[in-house]
Amino acid sequence: MKLVVVGPTWPFRGGLAHYTTTLVSELRRTHDVRLITFIKQYPQWLFPGNVSPDPSSAESALQVDCDRTLIPWSPLTWLNAAKIIHETKPDALILQWWTPFWAPIWRMLGAAAHRSGAKVVYICHQFIEPDAGLGEWLVARESLKGGDAFITHTEEEFVMAKRAFIGRVVKSGFLPIYDSFHKTGITRAQARQQLGLADEAGPVILFFGFVRRYKGLRFLLEAMAQMQVSAKLLIAGEFWEEESDYRAMIERLGLQDRVLIHNRYVTNEEIEPYFAAADILALPYINGSQSAINMLGLHYGLPVVASDVGGLAETVMTGEMGLLVPPSNSAALAHALDSYFQNNLGDGFRRSMSARREQLSWSRLIKLIEDVCAELKGASPT
Repeated sequence: MKLVVVGPTWPFRGGLAHYTTTLVSELRRTHDVRLITFIKQYPQWLFPGNVSPDPSSAESALQVDCDRTLIPWSPLTWLNAAKIIHETKPDALILQWWTPFWAPIWRMLGAAAHRSGAKVVYICHQFIEPDAGLGEWLVARESLKGGDAFITHTEEEFVMAKRAFIGRVVKSGFLPIYDSFHKTGITRAQARQQLGLADEAGPVILFFGFVRRYKGLRFLLEAMAQMQVSAKLLIAGEFWEEESDYRAMIERLGLQDRVLIHNRYVTNEEIEPYFAAADILALPYINGSQSAINMLGLHYGLPVVASDVGGLAETVMTGEMGLLVPPSNSAALAHALDSYFQNNLGDGFRRSMSARREQLSWSRLIKLIEDVCAELKGASPT
């Protein structure tokens, strides 16, 4: 099957770039795939994070061959991407939806695909961005009308798509495990030594990734102050909010000796020690659809305590990968963390993770994409 995929890849930062790169790599095992990506992605005024390239080493960076074509504020580059689609004449164009910022470009590229005889398949990471309102769903619903098929990452959004896109192919998918990152087998003691936790023999909780309001770090800090178990919290990732506000909160709660902050982008080669050093991963999200950090935790075998929001509940499944708590509830979060440590739940969760890795594998997602494309062509899925 001949496919064109559009999305971010290295040297852009973050989970979506990692997702696109791995998606293309996996599809290329059995299909002819061309990747169209960006020269520039977001204007600085719109993007609160660091827009500099991913500083991961060449050895650890996830890279694939691609056509670096698109600049969102340059319609000429949109035409260049449309020309690539026309020349390739793919069976399907695979677009990804995560923000309405890309709507004008996606509609144009979708129209170009239809003119070349291709179907348009949307992989929907989220219809409504965290901290956004229902108005964003109205924009998404209108903008996505040019799609022929939709693969969602959560059951909730599957229901939304099924109702909105009547007569189209709509399938419920999942966010797959982020297993492209190398495992060296570093020990817990070695990892803690490397991260400045050499003298820490007690429990360590990990909060990993960009620090944004919707990820609920403040509720985790409040929970730390309420816990019976004396655990340490390791915060690793770039702050998209004022770090000083969180440091003031840490001081107010008397947690200065129990919280360690690494405010920086963690490169690919540096990821494993953080997950090896920790006893549990905390995802106290206020809202959101899914979490690539959760999929990293699954890859490295780290149990999780997460908010019962969006697709996190579908992925974590209390008793299999970890524990679920109500969002924005520091008391419930403190109780769950205490229960995890006091009842030694980690080993049981780790043993059950192998089945979840298979259920959330890239091979299963690729099979779903193949079946969707076959259905669009009028063939029976294999």
